[in-house]
Amino acid sequence: MLTDFLPLFIMIVLAAGLAFSLLKLAEILGPHRPNPIKRMPYESGMDPVGSARERYTVKFYLVAMIFIVFDVEIVFLYPWAVSYRDFLEAGAGLGVLAVVVFFLIILAVGLLYDIKKGGLEFD
Repeated sequence: MLTDFLPLFIMIVLAAGLAFSLLKLAEILGPHRPNPIKRMPYESGMDPVGSARERYTVKFYLVAMIFIVFDVEIVFLYPWAVSYRDFLEAGAGLGVLAVVVFFLIILAVGLLYDIKKGGLEFD
């Protein structure tokens, strides 16, 4: 049974070996001319101001969490939208639609709660 996967394991080892060897070869043969300007942190073409070790506010993390929640929502909705026609043909379209509407209502209530608490107000 394990012998069935032997070609796959060989391919993975060869791909990893090729990737590693090409990276090392580029590091060895590539140009290496460091200077202070190249070593500076890049901040959208502007000179860096302040320390990179500053603390972020909790609001930053809350907005990031909201983004992740709605990003995951799209990940769940896209396959449903693509296969909805198949659900209709199978006779389960209304039930699947009800589940998705319930899912969207839960997300809308969460968004309204967040707006009410001021989670999306920026100073």
